Amino acid sequence: MPRPYLPKVITANALIEGDVVYMTAKGMWSRCMRDAEILNDEADAQIRLIDASAQSDDVVGVYLSDVAQGPNGAEPVHFREEFRRTGPSNYLHGKQEGQAHV
Repeated sequence: MPRPYLPKVITANALIEGDVVYMTAKGMWSRCMRDAEILNDEADAQIRLIDASAQSDDVVGVYLSDVAQGPNGAEPVHFREEFRRTGPSNYLHGKQEGQAHV
């Protein structure tokens, strides 16, 4: 029996800064996961992934990531994506410090 399709977002790293970015419904890149377009259809997700992968002047390492729909949009379901989203530190600085005030 095939596994059920989990909702996904398209994620990558910004080419210049290296920041984790997420594709929005308008085809733009955002550094906030809550702005990401949640893809509930597997075929649509694959098409959007091809389009995102073509933006090699802006991003590298484009892939689909499993998410859950949360109260504020997409939320990661795997610790790796939470780690990428928040950063690899055990104290607040950089983007972690900015998120503390949201």
